[in-house]
Amino acid sequence: MHFLKKIKLQIIILLLILFIIPINIYAYSKYVVPGGETIGIEVNSKGVLVVGFYEVDSRYIGKDAGFEIGDSITKINGTEVNSINEMVNVVNEEASSDNKLDVTIIRDDKSSNLSLNMICDSNDVCKTGLYVKDAITGIGTLTYIDPKTTIFGALGHEIVEKTTGEKFEIKDGKIFNATVTDNTRSENGSPGEKNATYNESINYGEINANEESGVFGKYTDEILEDEVLEVASKDEVKTGEAFIRTVVNGSEVKDYSINILNINKDSDIKNILFEITDQNLLNETGGVIQGMSGSPIIQNNKIIGAVTHVIVSDTKKGYGIFITTMLEEGDKSVE
Repeated sequence: MHFLKKIKLQIIILLLILFIIPINIYAYSKYVVPGGETIGIEVNSKGVLVVGFYEVDSRYIGKDAGFEIGDSITKINGTEVNSINEMVNVVNEEASSDNKLDVTIIRDDKSSNLSLNMICDSNDVCKTGLYVKDAITGIGTLTYIDPKTTIFGALGHEIVEKTTGEKFEIKDGKIFNATVTDNTRSENGSPGEKNATYNESINYGEINANEESGVFGKYTDEILEDEVLEVASKDEVKTGEAFIRTVVNGSEVKDYSINILNINKDSDIKNILFEITDQNLLNETGGVIQGMSGSPIIQNNKIIGAVTHVIVSDTKKGYGIFITTMLEEGDKSVE
């Protein structure tokens, strides 16, 4: 009888462990500092990304070797490469000995090796026939900072490499100072964009993850905790009046009125359909423009989401993601 009681006690303890641990997985704060600032974003790739091919002596030697756009080069002749400079150094070293390269690539999350025969001239200048990329730089909007963990989230969607159309697999990155100089206005059928200058010497944080719901990392600059807003649950988000917080000129963050038209809890990131109603913003930008991605959406003095997309056929309208989705992903992605 005593033995049975002991077994029951162990079962209860195990069940408690199983139920308690998952509750702490998404332990983001109930209050966060809302963003709205335009930021420069730079992310570095895992390995070196193949984005195209060029002709060498009337042949496409890269394509002939079996490379495909989107392949990530991680090693050459056993030497790890994480940047174009590292790749060039290895290629130059091999030029003096053997023009054949054993290249390790990642494709569809699987590793394999390809043999590439470079073509070199009499001065040992060798060509691979590959166009490659190791970083992406652009602008977006900071969404939030969690003052308890210093985790930040931005953009509200993943960074995609334009040539491949795929998510850019990153090694690391950073966010830094950017100032809006002017705007290219949106027109139906042609979304506009923010134009900005960068100052990479003013670094705000380190990027650790590029996920479907945004880019995330650790904020390293000063955090003004007296500016926190409460986080709204998905059920608290309603149709009707709200506003977005963003920068249109310089570095001044302002609030602009919107009308939330529909709530979709079934979508991964297109949760909040809204229309800009603020005439000042419409006069300045013509509607939602590129670079607004990540702008916080605020309703009833709570942060409810972030701007993610413009509707190309009607640029006064756009979509936003629930803030809780970003917070959960940020908490999960950043250690």
